[in-house]
Amino acid sequence: MIGKGALRKRIITSLCMLAILCCVVISSIVSNAESDEYLIVGVPTDRCPMFYFDEDAGIITGIGADLMTAAAKEAGYIAVFRVLEEKNLKDALDNPGYDVIMPFGSAITSSSGNPSVVSDNLIQTPFTLVTVNQSNLPDMHELRVGMLSSLGGAAETVRQLYPGIEITLYDSMPECVDALRAGKVDALLHNSYVWSYVLQKPTYDDLKVQPAAMFTMDFRVGALDTEKGREIIERLNTGIDTLSDTQKQAVVLDHTSRKLYKYDLEDYIHEYGLFILVGILILVIFNIIVIMKQKALHAKHEETVKQLVDRDPLTGVLSMNGFRKRVVELLTQHPDIPYMISYNNIRDFKYINDNLGKEAGDELLKFWASKSLEVMSDEEAIGRIEGDHFVVLRSIGGSEKMNADEAQVFDLVRNYFIDRGKEVRVQMCSGVYVVMQEDYKNPDVDHMLDCARVAEKKVRDTVKDGYQFYNPSQWEKGKWISDVVGHLRVAIRKSELQVWYQPQVDFETGEVTGAEALCRWNHTKLGWIPPSEFIPALEDAGSIYELDCYVWERVCQDLHRWNEQGIHRSVSVNVSRCDIHDNKDIVAYFCDLLRKYELTADQLKIEITETAYVQDSEILISITKGLRKFGFQVEMDDFGSGYSSLNMLKEVPVDRIKMDLRFLTGDGCGEKGRIIIECMIYMANRLGIKLIAEGVETIEQAQMLKELGCPEMQGYYFYKPLSVDEFEKI
Repeated sequence: MIGKGALRKRIITSLCMLAILCCVVISSIVSNAESDEYLIVGVPTDRCPMFYFDEDAGIITGIGADLMTAAAKEAGYIAVFRVLEEKNLKDALDNPGYDVIMPFGSAITSSSGNPSVVSDNLIQTPFTLVTVNQSNLPDMHELRVGMLSSLGGAAETVRQLYPGIEITLYDSMPECVDALRAGKVDALLHNSYVWSYVLQKPTYDDLKVQPAAMFTMDFRVGALDTEKGREIIERLNTGIDTLSDTQKQAVVLDHTSRKLYKYDLEDYIHEYGLFILVGILILVIFNIIVIMKQKALHAKHEETVKQLVDRDPLTGVLSMNGFRKRVVELLTQHPDIPYMISYNNIRDFKYINDNLGKEAGDELLKFWASKSLEVMSDEEAIGRIEGDHFVVLRSIGGSEKMNADEAQVFDLVRNYFIDRGKEVRVQMCSGVYVVMQEDYKNPDVDHMLDCARVAEKKVRDTVKDGYQFYNPSQWEKGKWISDVVGHLRVAIRKSELQVWYQPQVDFETGEVTGAEALCRWNHTKLGWIPPSEFIPALEDAGSIYELDCYVWERVCQDLHRWNEQGIHRSVSVNVSRCDIHDNKDIVAYFCDLLRKYELTADQLKIEITETAYVQDSEILISITKGLRKFGFQVEMDDFGSGYSSLNMLKEVPVDRIKMDLRFLTGDGCGEKGRIIIECMIYMANRLGIKLIAEGVETIEQAQMLKELGCPEMQGYYFYKPLSVDEFEKI
């Protein structure tokens, strides 16, 4: 039996031995930890399952990472993985931030020309070709292959194995696939383990692995061929030697059996796109139906309100409120249409209601409204403002249109009761206001109606029936414009429009150097119309382009005829801002004229007014450049006529300035005019721009221009505009 003292001694002895043992173990662990070294390993992370970033664990892992970790541990290293910042292994070798790089197939040279050293093979990795539904591939030595840029080292190894192969590197897998689908490469090459991951993407379902083209490549660790690099590789080789095939296969199986691929939005759309599309269509159709129903209800409600406010319930024409809004709308939208507003009243309408009954009066008003609507267009308007008072916005069409309205509307209304067997003739009074130009800018419908009402009152106070104008001179002008514009096409067809030529002269030699094409109109009814009258009228009506096209065509016909006679002439033709607005491709139009009539570009000079350049500088500068590109000479017309912009001369690439002398006429100091002319000529010469003076009317002007350095002139002193026959004689 052991005494208490002996037992106490044994317990104390055991505890001491246990403490000594713990100290030895802890010391051993600390010693081993201190002996291990950290090894910075640079790896790509776009090669799942070889290398990838595990978001759940927050680490870089994969087949290659696990094998490297195991081999490094056996060699006394703790592997720390970092993502390669460089696009390829060659660049990464030159980065001192990594101790070693993975993966290598064989030793390569860095981007800066330094050699590398590689470890023993960690694992034999299979490489496979992938194609787009293609099995018949050329021989490997003749193949065009696409690879990732990060596989630059592997690409060099492949080139060594197959010298004739053509390899193109791409920055990403989508770029590789796009190149394959576009036929830029025959196949893509990558690690088979990586393909097992990549080809899970639904949008890559057209890519097929070619097992017959499979081959293996070494999977090694690399570093710069330095003393330190060789030392690391030698130590790693000792660790690699300890890895068994069973251990390697277990690592491969672990990562290839995981569900690593995660669908992105593109994958979901590709996989379930039809269902998503059908769902979206159903939702959109439902929303459209709901919105359309709401809009229909809202529109119906608005139309009901509008009908109550803007329509006359008896006749169906506009109310005063609706007429006022419609007139403002039409004048704003159609500033080029000449309009008139009429105020119309039935004399003694109360007598009709009292003697024939209110129903008969209402029927008369509805008949009047219906007959008016039959002759009116969508660009016109009619309203009933009260009782028997109707107001009309009508486009001006001349006497013929007025006579037609009398016959088709007013006469029928006057004879309404007579045609129905009652001896009652309706008398009508109308006042007409011709819409002025300022009315288009700020339409005041009430003011215009007041004016028309004043004219209507004159009719009512002086005669029993008829109409009168508030502004007869404006009416006559509008009627004249309507006659001129409406007759243009007939005038072209009947050759009423003639092209005349005003010669351009070199004052020093007396030689005719060219001519400007002008238009003259011998109207069948109105006789000779001055260009200062019919050209503005056509511009206001938007018909000037039609006239100019006719002039250009006739000029080209004359030039062609003169060429056939062996006479090479050049003619200047005018191009307005309206022409360019109506034909955005006017450069091509003139080129077509040259081809059609077999002319050279120097025979057709293009005159564009200075005011047009000031108002539409960007468009006209572009067109001027286009014309000059095809050899046309471009002239700035009317320079100095009051709209001068010296800045334009800096920006506009014209060949010749046409200087207008008209600003010298009238009051003012003659000496100042001479100084201005002298400066303009000096400026043009310094800018290298040709110059011609137009509007030369006296010998004194011609001599002054010659002395100042501008010998080329045009004006009445030399020649007035001449007909073709007269021009050919000189």
